[in-house]
Amino acid sequence: MSIVVTGATGQLGSLVVEGLLRAVPADQVAAVVRDAAKAAPLAARGVELRIADYDTPDTFSEAFNDGDVVLLISSPDAGRRLPQHRAVIDAAKEAGVARLVYTGVLGGPNADFALADDHKGTEQAILDSGLTWTFLRNGWYSENYTAQIPTQLAHGVVGSAGDGKIGAAPREDYADAAVSVLTEAGHENRSYELSGDRAFTLAEYAAELARQSGHDVTYTDVPPETLKGILTGAGVPDAFADVLVDVDVSAIAKGLLQGGSGDLARLIGRPTTPISQSISDALAR
Repeated sequence: MSIVVTGATGQLGSLVVEGLLRAVPADQVAAVVRDAAKAAPLAARGVELRIADYDTPDTFSEAFNDGDVVLLISSPDAGRRLPQHRAVIDAAKEAGVARLVYTGVLGGPNADFALADDHKGTEQAILDSGLTWTFLRNGWYSENYTAQIPTQLAHGVVGSAGDGKIGAAPREDYADAAVSVLTEAGHENRSYELSGDRAFTLAEYAAELARQSGHDVTYTDVPPETLKGILTGAGVPDAFADVLVDVDVSAIAKGLLQGGSGDLARLIGRPTTPISQSISDALAR
């Protein structure tokens, strides 16, 4: 039996693999990747590489073995991810994996915004498969904001989220939660609503960034069409800009990404990383 991570060289997957290597011997970890050369450093550390591509479903027929515990990290391809995920689910069922863990979105079936549609469809496909499952319903990543700090320092923080609160946490916290459910018993057929301990508004985020950086940073709430124009003007593809605007308007502004279950802190055994620390870390880089 192996613990198998799909998308193992991606932003979240690489953190999960690192966490697994701290928790279990390397020969118990398998990484599903598209590019063996990119994953060569993992192979050098004793991780088994299994080559498969979301866009080539047949490649997953050899990706899993009987008894594996599999982490399906959601594809980044919004609009295409549901058929990609179904190919993984079908292969996992055919192989007889022991459990399929999936990284979905906060709120699960109650997440009423466009970004959640593929995740809801994936959860239902997993339930329909009859596989033993665990759903990790991830909230917003702190990096969604801190990665934009250079732009924010120059132009401020802009959005259409109003006073909606965001229960964000860094990817590393979510990765630690995944490691816990992959390596421990007792998570079968359970779902977890994962979010940071302390939610914040974008105005509070901007104020904290201003305090730490010494720059004059404020939050400007703009109409959705204005936000879309800003995003596309910065090079964001039109369809993805629509998704990001909808997250602000249909999710954050309505409190759907506020979280507050405490599941993430319980799974990782410590308080989640506050946005103030994520800002500090980003400014130090």
